Amino acid sequence: MYIEQLRLLNYRNYHDLTVTFDDKINVIIGENAQGKTNLMESIYALAFSKSHRTTKDKELIQWEQNYAKIEGSIVKRKQRFPLEIQITNKGKKAKLNHLEQKRLSDYIGALNIVMFAPEDLNLVKGSPQIRRRFIDMEIGQVQPVYIYHLGQYMKILKQRNHLLKQIRQRKTEDLTMLRVLTEQMMEHAVVILEKRLLFMTRLRKWAKQIHKGISRDLEDLDLQYAATVDISEESQKEKIAVTLREAFENIEQKETERGTTLIGPHRDDLVFFVNGKNVQSFGSQGQQRTTALSLKLAEIELIHQEINDYPVLLLDDVLSELDDYRQSHLLDTIEGKVQTFISTTSIDGIHHKQLEKAEIFRVNKGQIIE
Repeated sequence: MYIEQLRLLNYRNYHDLTVTFDDKINVIIGENAQGKTNLMESIYALAFSKSHRTTKDKELIQWEQNYAKIEGSIVKRKQRFPLEIQITNKGKKAKLNHLEQKRLSDYIGALNIVMFAPEDLNLVKGSPQIRRRFIDMEIGQVQPVYIYHLGQYMKILKQRNHLLKQIRQRKTEDLTMLRVLTEQMMEHAVVILEKRLLFMTRLRKWAKQIHKGISRDLEDLDLQYAATVDISEESQKEKIAVTLREAFENIEQKETERGTTLIGPHRDDLVFFVNGKNVQSFGSQGQQRTTALSLKLAEIELIHQEINDYPVLLLDDVLSELDDYRQSHLLDTIEGKVQTFISTTSIDGIHHKQLEKAEIFRVNKGQIIE
């Protein structure tokens, strides 16, 4: 899978840009605030219909313009097709093969992306929200129906929290409605948890193997899904449903006292262990970075296993954050397999045969300088 051509109209600091890419390695070089990260962001947005940097779509529209557009020509399993995202102040449209897609789950997965940016080094030591997002984006790419269930879950969760707040404030005592919302939310929670647990099993397999390679066989990585209810990766759908129902019944009084939903997929987490020790709490910065790199490389292999094609890899200003050994391991792992975009202020000091073959694009003030 690769992006053959990209066109940006009124996107961030790009007024009208058309660029054709190499199907292997593309290096985007530019000083800060010139547009290299905007270019990487546009590729991510083409895949997911939203930015990884902001939740406000309007910020993607160039100043004093009323719309932005991202168009891409994608080659996947030797088939060529167009993708398009158009953003206006009123909303956005996603088109696949020139046809507007009404549901996000019908669009996502057409272009598979793995992004590795400096903030992803916080995957291990950052907040649980960062790790949940990592899980959700990955599963959503290969199983778009997951996005539907996650969206419905979050929608009902918001309604349920609003009702719990009203109950706590004595504005209502409607426990019947609370239990209806609980049942509705659990339907989607069961699917989310089932898919997350399966994902964990597959991710662990690849991450352990990759981590051993990066650490020269000195470290053993393990991952655990930390649920707010008593389930394990072996739990079947029926067991998950029963466990969730019992847990919600037992915690109902505490939730009405607190005015919020205290259990469920929105509060779950991932925990990482290296040689049996919790990396978040006791790992060195090097171990935390190696764990994050292992997870990202595992993500690439997992997507390949699921869809029989490699995703596109975005390395946004991250190589300079890795030491020479981790840089080399990363570039060796993807060699010849994955179309890769590398953004950096300079490739001086990054010595690897991959970069000798790369297509170089220099960005200055929202333009590609040949």
